[in-house]
Amino acid sequence: MSNRNAILHSAIAGILALTLAQAANAEDGAAREKCYGIAKAGQNDCGTPRHTCAGKATRDNSPDDWKYVPKGTCGKAGGKTSPGGPDSGRAPKYYAY
Repeated sequence: MSNRNAILHSAIAGILALTLAQAANAEDGAAREKCYGIAKAGQNDCGTPRHTCAGKATRDNSPDDWKYVPKGTCGKAGGKTSPGGPDSGRAPKYYAY
């Protein structure tokens, strides 16, 4: 097999793999929910009032960091389906002196 054929076969396989992964993700997306308090440091799925991006959690099981889990499994994993913690969902407090 020539290099040209190998590259072509690799490209086709890559496109096929991406297509299948997107289809599987689309089917699975409807059966997921946010689960707060179970994300490990650096493994959260989205931002919170403390940071703006996925993967930015600085501590394990922070009550306002969340991960997507299959629907109905959050409680079994020890999490909650709504945020918790003293400052989740609120803007920082500023005091006028």
